[in-house]
Amino acid sequence: MKIHGYADEGLEIEEIVPAELAEITLVATPEELRRIAKFLENCANGIETRGASWEHEHLSDKDRFFMGSPHFVVFNPECGQ
Repeated sequence: MKIHGYADEGLEIEEIVPAELAEITLVATPEELRRIAKFLENCANGIETRGASWEHEHLSDKDRFFMGSPHFVVFNPECGQ
């Protein structure tokens, strides 16, 4: 597993270069953590079912509760980078 991310510095999308991170911290309520856990389970099932054809999913696309939250994306390592 690798973790990538970037700081919200107001850059244009074309200027953003994600960096590999050593640590992340989720500041979340129990409800948010359960919703994220459900999302992760669904991502795992998608990767197992569809293999390399399952590339990535955005949490806010699958659960509108997170629409105003920082982007949370799961990427399938079988797809390369």
